[in-house]
Amino acid sequence: MLDPMLKADQLYKQKIIRGFCHLYDGQEACAVGIEASIKPTDHLITAYRAHGYTLTRGGTVKGIMAELTGRRGGIAKGKGGSMHMYCKNFYGGNGIVGAQVPLGAGVALACRYKGTDELCVCLYGDGAANQGQIFETYNMAALWKLPVIFICENNRYGMGTSVERAAASTDYLKRGEFIPGLRVDGMDILCVWEATRFAAEHCRAGKGPILMELQTYRYHGHSMSDPGVSYRTREEIQEVRSKSDPISLLKERLLSNNMASVEELKEIDVEVRKEIEDMR
Repeated sequence: MLDPMLKADQLYKQKIIRGFCHLYDGQEACAVGIEASIKPTDHLITAYRAHGYTLTRGGTVKGIMAELTGRRGGIAKGKGGSMHMYCKNFYGGNGIVGAQVPLGAGVALACRYKGTDELCVCLYGDGAANQGQIFETYNMAALWKLPVIFICENNRYGMGTSVERAAASTDYLKRGEFIPGLRVDGMDILCVWEATRFAAEHCRAGKGPILMELQTYRYHGHSMSDPGVSYRTREEIQEVRSKSDPISLLKERLLSNNMASVEELKEIDVEVRKEIEDMR
């Protein structure tokens, strides 16, 4: 997933991608770990940092890149751009901060109303966590015991503001009060996988909503208009990259447990790069 993000960064700087563009590199373990723990028939809704989820939910690199560049072959026919991508059981890509949370509860209500075994994963960021509509949604979801997993992707910074400067309490897992919460290492795909699997079982058992705080990090700025280094240091970003990068961590784990060879991983990397270049 890292390579499509870097290619999007390059195309934006070449003015081939226009409008808004919020990149996801650094947070790959969240999208991949969640998808590995839910069913294709389950539902997922997120905010405007949506490229990663569009891919894991079944979108193609070609469809995503075409959408980013405003082409008819895009996943939303070139009309949505970076912030508005959709595919089966994936509802975007929403541009208004926090607006996807009550929508996600509505999807979960539909699951319960129809009597299915499905659930809805509803994602939002640490900045959106302060929105009033989210607390209203917590209340309704708990009252009606909706099968919804609320996930706060805490990447430590809102639009140029650290979580400590934006929230009186940064314990996002406790924000639901009457909803059980988990704090998870969002840079470790296996931690995300296991926590989401537990949360999904909770919802399918009819126990109502559950809240997860994934502690993660974004390498790029909030959007392409944000250099990302005016409110944090380059050294901080580099330290996270060197110690906690989700792709590097998984690679090291695979190699140390003899689950893959260096050659196999290189082949995958070459294939991915070629696919992205071919889709440009």
